[in-house]
Amino acid sequence: MPLEVREVDGVAVVALEGDIDLQSSPAVRQQLLACFESHTRVVVDLSGVTYIDSSGVASLVEAFQMARKKSGTFALVNVSSAVMRVLSLARLDRVFSIHPSIEAAVAAQA
Repeated sequence: MPLEVREVDGVAVVALEGDIDLQSSPAVRQQLLACFESHTRVVVDLSGVTYIDSSGVASLVEAFQMARKKSGTFALVNVSSAVMRVLSLARLDRVFSIHPSIEAAVAAQA
């Protein structure tokens, strides 16, 4: 699974692509948690994600919990309809901060 981490105005932005499933979720989890070693604000760009299963959702939840533990913030952006459907079924669309763009998420975290 390709992923890219960059910084935008002091916020770690993690761009994910492809499927987040049992095979790729450990790497996603590791990268998301590693972001909290140097940042308190993390945004995950899901525009390139075509599929997410329960292990992928669990990785996002764990990162969200780490943000709370570190008194930080965690947001999702560019969530596709397929991914939103999974988040909605789990009622996580009410838990996660979800924004239409990286810029909107960074501004909300300022």
